[in-house]
Amino acid sequence: MHMLYDSESFVVVHMLPDAVEKKSAQVLNDTAPAVPQLARHGFEIVDKRSGKEVYLDGSWAEMFQEQILAWQRDTPTQEEVEDALDRYAGLAQNPVVVH
Repeated sequence: MHMLYDSESFVVVHMLPDAVEKKSAQVLNDTAPAVPQLARHGFEIVDKRSGKEVYLDGSWAEMFQEQILAWQRDTPTQEEVEDALDRYAGLAQNPVVVH
């Protein structure tokens, strides 16, 4: 899990599958359980204003990854980043719950 962005309005976290971290252990130990073949990553976007979050995986995560790569190339303003995150936050339906 890697925090990518944190502002007064949004938090963006990149979630990586545990299977990726365990892969090297499997190479060393042939008796280790098989790594899932469909390990996927995703992004969690929390809208602090509404207290809701959305988790992007699959094709949504791939599109968001492209957005992040574009931001790295073009260095947008904070307002441009917040506007893009606000569009994704429109998908948020899940209330944020602290355990």
